[in-house]
Amino acid sequence: MGNYHPPLLFKNPHIQSIVATTGPRRLLINRRAQAFKRCSKEVLLDCGNNVRLSGQYTGHPSSPPKTSTGAATKAATNNQRGLVIMIHGWLGCVDSLYLLSAGSRLFQAGYNVFRLNLRDHGGTQSLNRELFNSTRLREVILAVKAIQDQFPHADCFMAGFSLGGNFSLRVAAEADNYGISLRQVAAICPVINPLKTNRNLHEGSFIYHDYFLKKWKRALAEKLKHFPDFNYGDLLKRCATLDEMNDYFVPNHTNFQKADDYLLGYAISGNYLANLPVPCHIISSEDDPVISAEDLSELPTHTNLNIELTRYGGHCGYLNSYRLNSWIDERLLELFNQYS
Repeated sequence: MGNYHPPLLFKNPHIQSIVATTGPRRLLINRRAQAFKRCSKEVLLDCGNNVRLSGQYTGHPSSPPKTSTGAATKAATNNQRGLVIMIHGWLGCVDSLYLLSAGSRLFQAGYNVFRLNLRDHGGTQSLNRELFNSTRLREVILAVKAIQDQFPHADCFMAGFSLGGNFSLRVAAEADNYGISLRQVAAICPVINPLKTNRNLHEGSFIYHDYFLKKWKRALAEKLKHFPDFNYGDLLKRCATLDEMNDYFVPNHTNFQKADDYLLGYAISGNYLANLPVPCHIISSEDDPVISAEDLSELPTHTNLNIELTRYGGHCGYLNSYRLNSWIDERLLELFNQYS
């Protein structure tokens, strides 16, 4: 069992999951990450076949600045620790609080950081005509390859949250096939069996189902502004569940005819991770209200796959104090510092 021990209030998984991304913590993290965001620049990545993805690169100066005594500052001394590529969850973006919180902490510790937007996320609906779906792995792999080519580092790491954790583990599985070099991948509360995750969203608390339904509709409405010929506006108004959305968008905007086949199309259960060429570390919680801890039992045993299961944490929550600090931020540092 993992060594995460939250205060009493944050032993409630719903409080964890909600407070981590809303209200006072939003104000707190945006304030803490101001310097990190000021050092960030937008980058457009060519992912082949006229596909473009965007992201934010935050890098330390290549030449360590000197103090009045000629000594390099502590942050500059650490700026060769490596690059961390970060991927948000479904309907998140590069400015999602968990990426800003972890990214700014890693940057403060001397790492350079690239936060990647998945297709149609973070206000990028105009970049590509076809809609996002979670089986679009190749473009994410090529985005990672483009990041490494444009920002070469001796050590490169990945960190993904929820669906971003799923993508990160799939990229790791294909790394050797695309010449991608990764020292370690960390996946926080990754989607393992999307079919079961979808069931949890429908059968669990309405809070999570309605949250994703509202955000998905908003993202698709924005897409329609740029590509009005898709003509699904009336459908968006009628759909009341994620299943109804999938029943339309899967056969009409993916290579699958049935929603269940699509959901299983990006599962990493079974033998998908059986030949991992990269050390991968999964962090999940027993009380995650979105992704069942039992899904971890569907993963293979492999020397490159380490699973850290905590008793508490909710879904990508992991707040460890009433000051709303994140245990995950420090845990990622511990994991990556082993290699840098």
